[in-house]
Amino acid sequence: MTRVAGIDCGTNSIRLLVADCDPATGELVELDRRMIIVRLGQGVDKTGRLAPEALERTFAACREYAAVIKELGAEKIRFVATSASRDAENRDEFVQGVLDILGVEPEVISGDQEAEFSFTGATKELAAHDHLERPFLVVDIGGGSTEFVVGEEHVRAARSVDVGCVRMTERHLVVDGVVTDPPTEAQIAAMRADIEAALDLAAETVPLGEARTLVGLAGSVTTVAAIALGLAEYDWSAIHHSRISYEQVREISERMLTATHAERAAIPVMHPGRVDVIGAGALVLLAIMERIGASEVVVSEHDILDGIAWSAA
Repeated sequence: MTRVAGIDCGTNSIRLLVADCDPATGELVELDRRMIIVRLGQGVDKTGRLAPEALERTFAACREYAAVIKELGAEKIRFVATSASRDAENRDEFVQGVLDILGVEPEVISGDQEAEFSFTGATKELAAHDHLERPFLVVDIGGGSTEFVVGEEHVRAARSVDVGCVRMTERHLVVDGVVTDPPTEAQIAAMRADIEAALDLAAETVPLGEARTLVGLAGSVTTVAAIALGLAEYDWSAIHHSRISYEQVREISERMLTATHAERAAIPVMHPGRVDVIGAGALVLLAIMERIGASEVVVSEHDILDGIAWSAA
């Protein structure tokens, strides 16, 4: 077993996994997994720069993670940074801050690498489920981008497109700096058109129609699953490998896009950092399911973070 720490720094959240990995057997024993919403991508779509307050929130989270990694004695650390830091003019400031705190340089990976890690993390366990048909289509709906990966045991085709819950919310649902509460039909229609155009792009590279099992990753998908399951509080074990029907996703998507901020915030499993972006995230999932004709989505709590840990091991 090799003790490793994987860090996934996305547009909306930064997550840590410390685990013992045995590449020979495919066993991953989780020691600590945590997430902090930092909104690193705040305003990046508009300004092209990482905001000072967003950087400070991210560095504060890194300091917390450094203490956990030291306490658990991880031998190797891999820090992967995704969409927001890939797009920003001042990403050198971000890289230096992380290096100072954690002693490792964040790897600003390509969308293709992101997809590879997501696929490995999501499907390593699912490969043992004989009742699940291949190929898998793994979709990782992030804050700034969504990754599409088709494969059996290994990636056959992958594409990252610039639709995510934060980017879609900021682009279509924010007026004069405030999220419309609730969105208008015209705003939702514009957002849907943007998502459909991104699906057209993804389909140029990834044979979406060949997928037999849809696997959904990341916070938008797991939050939809938690709501569908009627959980009183977030329960990782109940959500992991749950199967959520198209009808449930459609109903929740409509509900999130017609609810007020207060109504969404009152949902027991809703993380405060997802209240304003869950409507967009749920709509991305719904559009994907409609595009490929999926009757359900298999939800995985194992995702890019687990793939990063495996790559470190």
